[in-house]
Amino acid sequence: MKINKRYIGAAMLAPFIIFVFLGGLYLKGFTIVLSVAGLYEFYKVAKISKVKTLDIFGYALLLLFYLSNNNFEILAYILILATFFMMCIPVLKHDITYIDVSVTILGFIYVGVFFSFIYLVNNMKDGNFLVWLIFISSWLCDTTAYYTGRLFGKHKLNPEVSAKKTIEGSVGGLIGASIACGIYGLVLINKFNVTDVALIHYFIIGAVCGVFSQFGDLVASSIKRHSDVKDYSNLIPGHGGILDRFDSILYSAVVIFIYLKFIVML
Repeated sequence: MKINKRYIGAAMLAPFIIFVFLGGLYLKGFTIVLSVAGLYEFYKVAKISKVKTLDIFGYALLLLFYLSNNNFEILAYILILATFFMMCIPVLKHDITYIDVSVTILGFIYVGVFFSFIYLVNNMKDGNFLVWLIFISSWLCDTTAYYTGRLFGKHKLNPEVSAKKTIEGSVGGLIGASIACGIYGLVLINKFNVTDVALIHYFIIGAVCGVFSQFGDLVASSIKRHSDVKDYSNLIPGHGGILDRFDSILYSAVVIFIYLKFIVML
C-alpha cells in the first residue's frame, strides 16, 4: 500500500506540536534544531544564486544568540561585532564580496532570530496559551486564503512572485485569521481565565498576522524564485523544507511578540 508523501510529511511535523505543548527548554531546544536546519536551507538556496555565504559565521552567530538566552541587547552587540569583522573579509579574501557578507547576516536574522520569537512568545505570561496564536493565525490564514481564492479568486495578487495567489484569497485569509484568533481569544478568556489580553486584541492580532503571514509566504517564494528552485529542500516529504513550512509562521511569530510586548504590554 502506497502512502501519500504529504501524510508522511505531516507525521514528521507532529513532534513540533508536541514540543509547543511542552514549552520551556523543550521548545527552545527544538527551535534551535529548526533554526539550524532552516539556516542550512537558506544558505544552500543562496549558493544556487552564486552567493558565497560564509556559513561558519552564520552558524556561530546563531549559537551565540541562543547562548545569550535570546537577549536582544546582546544581539545588538553580536550584530555590530559580526558586521565589524565580517566586512574585513572581502579585503583579505577577494573572491568574497560584501553581498556575500550581507546575505550571510540576513540569513541569521531571517531564520535564526525570527524562529526565536516562537520561544519568546511562549516565555511570556500565559505564553503556553498565547503561543498558539502564531500557528492559528498562520494556518487559518493559509487555509481560508486557499479556499476563498479557489471559489472567488479572479485578480492575481503578485504573479511575478506567486502565480496562484489572488487578491480575493488574500482578503479571505486576513478575515479568516482574524475570526479564528478572535474565537480562540474568546475561549481563553471564558474557559481558561486568560484575562490580560482583551478580546479586541485577538481580532487585531489575527488581522495583522493575516497580512504579514502572507508577506512571509511571499518573501520565501521570492527568494526561491530568485534562485529558480521549487522548494528549499525535500526534508519533509510532500511539504518541502523547513522554510517551506514555516515561512508564514516566522513572520507571525515576530508580529505577535512585538504586539503583545509593546501594545498589550505583557
